[in-house]
Amino acid sequence: MGRGWKGRGGWQQAEVPSAEDAAAWFGGRLPDGWFTGDPEVTVDREEIIIVGELPALTGEFADDAARAAAEDGRISRFREDTRDERIEIARQAEHRYQRKVAWGANLGGTQVLFTTLSAPVMTRLRQPERLVLDTLVAAGVARSRSEALAWAVRLVGEHADTWLAELRDAMTKVDDLRSKGPDLS
Repeated sequence: MGRGWKGRGGWQQAEVPSAEDAAAWFGGRLPDGWFTGDPEVTVDREEIIIVGELPALTGEFADDAARAAAEDGRISRFREDTRDERIEIARQAEHRYQRKVAWGANLGGTQVLFTTLSAPVMTRLRQPERLVLDTLVAAGVARSRSEALAWAVRLVGEHADTWLAELRDAMTKVDDLRSKGPDLS
């Protein structure tokens, strides 16, 4: 299914349809020729993100900046050329999986995500944690506590990928065991 966790554990009771088959569904639904291989499909409770690799650029470029500009331009062209069809596919997927769908493309060293969801998350922090966020704001790393918290979460995600993957795997095993248990309803 690509990266992501189906997210139906005991601590998270929201019932949404399973999206375990999302990568296969998109693989069968996407037009041939959009991407050079299977797209990466990432799923969480609120959103499905599909990111595919576009065909490589041909031609010579004066420098890395010119290559990056050409990659960005090709991704923009893909975005415009496929907009109507992506909207229709997203509409079907949103009905099937009850999640928003976002798109993205990779080309060379450039990745662009199109209109991804930004979900609000409430949390309660004690003063030591608030001071960390306030320090990030005061240092100009972030404009607000909310932005500082998002920055901190991204940083943890970048440096804890292996641990988070093991945790997601363990949660999936718990969900599988729970589904095999007795029905108490």
